[in-house]
This record gives sequence, structure tokens and C-alpha cells, in this order.
Amino acid sequence: MPDLPFDDEHAPLYSLGQVAEMLQVQQAYLRRLDQHDIISPSRSSGGQRRYSRHDIMTVQHVTRMAEEGMTLIAIRRILELERELVTLRQELKETHARLRELE
Repeated sequence: MPDLPFDDEHAPLYSLGQVAEMLQVQQAYLRRLDQHDIISPSRSSGGQRRYSRHDIMTVQHVTRMAEEGMTLIAIRRILELERELVTLRQELKETHARLRELE
């Protein structure tokens, strides 16, 4: 049986209004996150924002940081560093695996 879209955490299934209601935030807040390149949701064929479950979890993370007093510029940099850390950890894991194969 093929995977369904809602099985994929990156499937863009939720509208701006649905996410705003779900997270109890203003739609303008979500638009501002998009304008500042913090969350870049997919777009429907009509140009409407469509959020995935992954996007929604990121909005929650961003909202917690904003509530702690961080600026959007700082939050964007933190997210960049977090993504970089994930990449570096994966590369390190792959390097260790290759080294074990050579032993």
C-alpha cells in the first residue's frame, strides 16, 4: 500500500488559517515568519501558503524562542545553525562508518 500524504511529515497539507488556529497565533505572525525567511511553507497552485507537520513543529519552536525574547533575526540564525549541526553530525556518522569499514 502506498504512503498517504499525511504519513509524510513534509507534505504541505495545512492552510495558513488552519495552522494559525491550531497553534493559536495570528495569521499575520505566520506571514511575518515567511517574510523574514524563518519558515518558508510550500505554495498551492493558487499561491496560498501550505504548511507541513514539520513546518508546524518549526513554528512552535520559533514561537517558544520569540516568547523568550529573541528577535526574528536571531531566531533565523539559530535555525541555520541547528540545520548545520544536523548536517555535520550526519557527516561525522558517515565518516565513522567508513573508518570502521577500513579497519
